[in-house]
Amino acid sequence: MTTAAPPLRPEQAWFTEARFGLFVHFGLYSAAARHEWVMSFERMTVEQYARYAEVFDPDLFDARALVRAAKDAGMKYVVLTTKHHDGFALWDSAVSDYSIARTRGRDLVAELAEAVRAEGLRLGLYHSLLDWHHPDYTVDADHPRRDDPDAHALNEGRDMARYREYLHAQVRELLTGYGPVDYVFFDFTDTRDRRGWPGKRPEDWDAEGLLAMVRELQPQAVVNDRLGIPGDLVTPEQYQPAEPMRDDGGELVVWEACQTLNGSWGYDRDNTKFKDPDLLVRMLVDTVSKGGNLLLNVGPDGRGAIPPRDAATLAALGAWTRLHGRSITGAGPADPELAAAVAPGLPPGAVLTQRDDRLYLHLFAWPFGHVHLRDLADRVGYAQLLHDGSELRTSRTDPDQKAFNTIPGGQPPGTLTLHLPTARPDVAVPVVELFLDR
Repeated sequence: MTTAAPPLRPEQAWFTEARFGLFVHFGLYSAAARHEWVMSFERMTVEQYARYAEVFDPDLFDARALVRAAKDAGMKYVVLTTKHHDGFALWDSAVSDYSIARTRGRDLVAELAEAVRAEGLRLGLYHSLLDWHHPDYTVDADHPRRDDPDAHALNEGRDMARYREYLHAQVRELLTGYGPVDYVFFDFTDTRDRRGWPGKRPEDWDAEGLLAMVRELQPQAVVNDRLGIPGDLVTPEQYQPAEPMRDDGGELVVWEACQTLNGSWGYDRDNTKFKDPDLLVRMLVDTVSKGGNLLLNVGPDGRGAIPPRDAATLAALGAWTRLHGRSITGAGPADPELAAAVAPGLPPGAVLTQRDDRLYLHLFAWPFGHVHLRDLADRVGYAQLLHDGSELRTSRTDPDQKAFNTIPGGQPPGTLTLHLPTARPDVAVPVVELFLDR
């Protein structure tokens, strides 16, 4: 369960049409190449970590190529980390010289915004509420200085009110300097008191003020739930919900699963725990069938290039979405009444999505010979394999037919039987497109 949020407004409806987006985690940690939380995990001081700012040179960061790879993968929006927890800004911030503008004279937010619009995709900006570099940000359970002998004394003189002013100033820059912003992904509020440290609460950021700023400056933008107050959607991370997500009152909510390729968000050179493309396709289908979006992450390397394995994965996803995209984009869960009627006869590993008058049957496991769709005999006008548009023969079986030798037994009245080829189509997940008669 989660906190209730109002339905998306018409100008935000693109989000649940899109269904698939690219997350891009990039920053100084990409040069360290051992997780985006390396400053915290290795208890680095500001001075120790800041050395990366002097060597970080994203000379191979090509925003247009990155966005084109996302588009070719079937993604409809791109979300870039403008500033992660380490505090380093990827734009020209007027309130800080801890930025790529000072070290390399570049503005990667501007470069990405231009590329996204050129390719017809939607722009999302991630911004961390945490800042381990800022002198007024108080030490807490995640801060790199949390285990220092005098850790609690370090908070003497630190002032979260001054940090709030800085945080709001940077968010205002991002909302006013780059044209229309479609999605604002704040990260993150943790109110738990842990290991002797108080949590960070919505009032630490003036969460209400930040949300009001987005509503004023970018009223069309979708905002996530990580300010610690209700936003427009909820963002489960690194797991797949077992069912459609609902609020505390049982009402369906808009949600987006955030997933990595290998468990790390930033470039992690020695992490080889990669999800294969077939698994990612199944995760995408599973997400859409439950009414969610999938935001899939890549972490460019220390020079800004997409690692070869990540690029190959995006290309493999694109090979599937190029043929099957309409079962995802603009689609969602199947009509509940229809899905309930069909469910008892579906084979294991069958997942449904629906887009207007088209029902999509995704077959994670390939059945032998037939699929029996109960109550659909009078509702389907045509059936085809989606990848090649080849017709599938359909039939009805007399419910009283007795199984004998090569003759199968009867099916319940109203059952539509699909006749499948024996050979499984050579695609990650085969899809049957059913044309519904209305």
